[in-house]
Amino acid sequence: AYFGAMADFVYGAVQAEPGKLPDKRMGTQVNRPAKNGFESHWMEEEIMLTGQRKQGGPAVLKRLFLGIAVALGTVIVTPATTLAQEESAESDASTLEEVIVTATRREESLMEVPIAVTAISGDELAEFGALDLTYIEQMSPNTTLKVSRGTNTTLTAFIRGVGQQDPVPGFESGVGIYLDDVYLNRPQAGVMDIYDVERIEVLRGPQGTLYGRNTIGGAIKYVTKRLNPDVAEGNVKLSYGTDNLLNLILTGSTPVGETFRVGGSIASFNRDGFGDNLNLTNLENYNKQVLGVRASAEWEPSENFFMKFAFDYVDDDSDPRQGHRLVPAAVAGNPVLKNVYDTEAGLNNPTQSVKATGYSLMFQWDASNLLTIKNILAYRDDETWTPIDFDSLPVADLDVPANYENNQFSEELQFLFTGDNWNGLAGFYYLDADASLS
Repeated sequence: AYFGAMADFVYGAVQAEPGKLPDKRMGTQVNRPAKNGFESHWMEEEIMLTGQRKQGGPAVLKRLFLGIAVALGTVIVTPATTLAQEESAESDASTLEEVIVTATRREESLMEVPIAVTAISGDELAEFGALDLTYIEQMSPNTTLKVSRGTNTTLTAFIRGVGQQDPVPGFESGVGIYLDDVYLNRPQAGVMDIYDVERIEVLRGPQGTLYGRNTIGGAIKYVTKRLNPDVAEGNVKLSYGTDNLLNLILTGSTPVGETFRVGGSIASFNRDGFGDNLNLTNLENYNKQVLGVRASAEWEPSENFFMKFAFDYVDDDSDPRQGHRLVPAAVAGNPVLKNVYDTEAGLNNPTQSVKATGYSLMFQWDASNLLTIKNILAYRDDETWTPIDFDSLPVADLDVPANYENNQFSEELQFLFTGDNWNGLAGFYYLDADASLS
């Protein structure tokens, strides 16, 4: 069991207007629109606004004053309508859309979060063409997310160089992965496909105060969409691409009465392999055949109380993802294959299979303007059968037929305090997890 408390006093904090940079000499936070999403980090360097460090000194200042005078003259002779249009354009360019995140366990503007955070909305993920969680590494600095050996769904995650290279059972990564605030204790089935998502947050740097152990490098939060409380809605998304990529996502929800609603999604992700197994017939390499299901029910009897039950399921029946040799075999003499996605691995027993299931029950009660109580109860289990051929050769020498089984139960209780000039969080977290390899 783990216990943590936090209080963050913000007396005298310098706040920047939305979309404007605060004084860098104050060491305050700067939020910039990134190519995909928004980034929040701290500026520490001091900006000198004189000409003393410039070569030529006073001459630079003279040119500066002359430029200002010319600019003022231009403004004076510019028609009023044109000036109004320019001011309007400048105002629009300097105003950023407010991004709400839960990096500090409470909803707040990204502009006010005092840690390094990248938040990517579901619309931005769709525009970028992100298919699964590994695409986030292209949208967040100092972040590495890769698919581990053997499957399409086991995750290897690093943030700022901290993580776990080998997904061995019982070992836990230095990067915490969260699905709707539920901590995923093992990397198996951690490569979540992107659908029905509200946003993904990447918290860079140690997060132990608010997120407990196994967040030395940081944390990644996958937040699903809330259901529409007013009307029934549905969505169908069909995608086709190279290598016979065929993805189908069906999503729907409906209110049942004024306070209750249900919804769910079913998704099928399919793609031919980038290569083939040249030793075993009818096996592709780097193909994908994954089925995902999510369902939820929400109850909101008042503005101050919200409860959500969620279920998720993943079934990965892709062929085993085997390796590519960089040097010829020392004894057998097998050459280096021309296609890096081809393999000569000789192991296909057991048949590749990954199945994972999760259940969670969350409620949030705004007891008063000062106190909010939140509880997250969850259970997860997964089983992986994978044939791992470490040397990727037909001969049976470094072959490992592996079976991973994981299950976890977690309970988290949070007390969030919100004052005029201070915020606080106290909580209790319990985790009981088992892992086995056979």
